Amino acid sequence: MAELIFSGILVGIGLFSAGHALLNKRDPRAALGWIVVCIAIPGLGAIFYWLLGVNRIRTRAQTWQASGSGIFRPDAQYCSWPADISREPVLREENIAALRNLADAVTRRPLLPGNSVHPLQNGEEAYPAMLEAIETASESIYLSTYIFHTDETGRRFADALIRAADRGLDVRVLIDALGERYSFPPARRLFRKSPVKTARFLPPSVRNMGGIHMNLRNHRKLLILDGCRGFAGGMNIGDRHLAECDNPRRVIDLHFRIEGPVIGQMSEAFLEDWMFATGDSFSRIDYPGSVQGENALCRGISAGPNEDFEKITWIIIGALNCARHRVRIMTPYMIPDRHLISAINAASLRGVEVEIILPEKNNLPYVAWASRGYYWELMQYGTRIYHQPPPFVHSKLLVVDNLYSLIGSANLDPRSLRLNFEFVLEVYNRSFAETLCAHFDGVRERSRRISREEIDSRSLPIKLRDSFVKLFSPYL
Repeated sequence: MAELIFSGILVGIGLFSAGHALLNKRDPRAALGWIVVCIAIPGLGAIFYWLLGVNRIRTRAQTWQASGSGIFRPDAQYCSWPADISREPVLREENIAALRNLADAVTRRPLLPGNSVHPLQNGEEAYPAMLEAIETASESIYLSTYIFHTDETGRRFADALIRAADRGLDVRVLIDALGERYSFPPARRLFRKSPVKTARFLPPSVRNMGGIHMNLRNHRKLLILDGCRGFAGGMNIGDRHLAECDNPRRVIDLHFRIEGPVIGQMSEAFLEDWMFATGDSFSRIDYPGSVQGENALCRGISAGPNEDFEKITWIIIGALNCARHRVRIMTPYMIPDRHLISAINAASLRGVEVEIILPEKNNLPYVAWASRGYYWELMQYGTRIYHQPPPFVHSKLLVVDNLYSLIGSANLDPRSLRLNFEFVLEVYNRSFAETLCAHFDGVRERSRRISREEIDSRSLPIKLRDSFVKLFSPYL
């Protein structure tokens, strides 16, 4: 009798779990798969479903949003922008205007004219510019980073920030609680007994069950000075980003110096994260004026799992669908989902020249293995994939038709597109796009094109390894 009751309970749990999958899974294939697992394997199937099949990441982030914890999500259905912005030459291109309409609806933030965006290569260019800006700031400095190493570079930044705070500036440093564990001692110790305000994003606490989440990380890299100039991109703080150093783990990267009204959107992104981490509220941000002689149209996009949809994914797919001639993509990690694969292949089949540059040597080998599992799907329709030689390349950019650019902290992998909080910048400007294209083309000349024959000739153990790791792509 007891065994019958126990079996009935297992069947009931399986049916309940199957019903939950039926009502909540958007992908019919995923829903059917989990329903079969829950019913065919009583008890164990339900355990697998609740552990792996339920998106707690989005649920938890939206719960914090609803409770007023401060992860920003605009309520407006549409964004507002000056009517005369449509007369900008870059927006006279029909495909780019269509892309702008998509981004307007997805982001609900305005596209702002009169910005200056300048690329900086590696720490050799970026760090001196950032440190000089810190030294010359007069009112406030906001720094958000995923990793803040306590090596020589990290200490130089800490000293500069402490000097600024000693001058009476409002200096705030926000470090991700997981990212700070990449360095010992943690960077917060550098600011002890100083006027610098520090905070950690999502540290261990009761509300996250006492542990460090691998997901829901703040991957944004922002430096904002006096509310009118700043830096953004994919570069953390540390010696590794000095490409000319002797560190065997050094990386190649791009960062960007920014001035103009879009700094207001960067400030909002930082202060929303600061409010979430500390509880400190903030008042309305005053956007700076246009930079004289500069005409880059920019939009800052804060994205994260608190959203109803993946903003960056939608915008990338929209950019691929709007491309007419050429798409250039550079990213350190590329694990595309089915929608992104379809968009890339559709662009190639339309005759768009799609080129992707990835690092030949990845700092996360298992990500590279999973990525190679997707190569053949892209290459069979004409997409060209290149491997850039070591050291590891951490640069991230997307350029469409020498007119539109997308830069920032996001990689083309599930962690950036679904699980972490990212900040990217749209730039509608031909001159800036051509600058990135020149950089891309120079890198491509030093890179090696991957052929279909090379992928097909992998040994069976390597193919099995890559395909096995690919199974875990949504969690990498």
